[in-house]
Amino acid sequence: MKMTLLFPGQGSQSVGMGKDFYDQIPEARARFDEADKILGRDLKRIIFDGPIEELTETQNTQPALFTVEAVITDLLLAKGVVPEYTAGHSLGEYSALYAAGVISFEDGLKTVAARGAAMAETGRASPGTMAAVMGMDKEKIISVISQIKSGIVVSANENSPDQTVISGEVDAVNEACALLKEAGAKRAILLPVSGAFHSPLMQPAADKLAAALESVGFSAPRCPVIANVTAKAETDPAVMKGLLVKQLISPVRWVDSMAVLKECGSSVCAEVGPGAVIKGLVKKCAPEINVVSCDSVNNVYSVLGIE
Repeated sequence: MKMTLLFPGQGSQSVGMGKDFYDQIPEARARFDEADKILGRDLKRIIFDGPIEELTETQNTQPALFTVEAVITDLLLAKGVVPEYTAGHSLGEYSALYAAGVISFEDGLKTVAARGAAMAETGRASPGTMAAVMGMDKEKIISVISQIKSGIVVSANENSPDQTVISGEVDAVNEACALLKEAGAKRAILLPVSGAFHSPLMQPAADKLAAALESVGFSAPRCPVIANVTAKAETDPAVMKGLLVKQLISPVRWVDSMAVLKECGSSVCAEVGPGAVIKGLVKKCAPEINVVSCDSVNNVYSVLGIE
């Protein structure tokens, strides 16, 4: 079965995610155990038992989500799914690269662990925040925040036509929220994050990520990967590696990425990971695209028509 695989990023995590795969699929159990061995710590305890506060820490969330999404991907591939395209939202792009055969599980896990640690460290050293803005188009948001004088604030996640996340220094983001509401935004809500992700404040983390990626081998993909930074279906491994570094300081162009996916004419799309964030965003970006959930063993088997 041909299928486009879409992967959620940070914010979709939940305590207990992937536990049914661990309990029911021997290969999944081995993969979770492998993750613990690679990282030298009990990651699956955090994933399965929490508490949510510990799972939500950036340095835990990123390897946790990558592992769960890799486990689900493994099952889909083992059952005959052939990816037509892959795409992931922010952190999810690493899972998209894994599903496309660009990076190995071990390299991907080590890289996202380094990424998460670098982002958390940078967030502590250069405090920042993010806010979700609803009910205003991207161009108007960019016009308003360009007037901010109190510090750095940029468009970070272009999630849907009526939802854009801004990111930057705390005072600047607070000022932007006030101005955006005055300018007509329906809502501008601060997000519970530990840093100004996808903004220039993440440059130190990007530098650390670049160093971590130097020794990672990138293979030719089995299918194109729609990248966050370019919103293009990329196939060059060297380009893909460079884009992962740029991604930390650049907007996630999800609206444009879904427009590209629509043009590609992919027939079936699956959200590979916990929750339904991607399904909701795709419905707003390109309602013609049907997304099915693959967040549990039962859902995977249902999608594949397995009794």
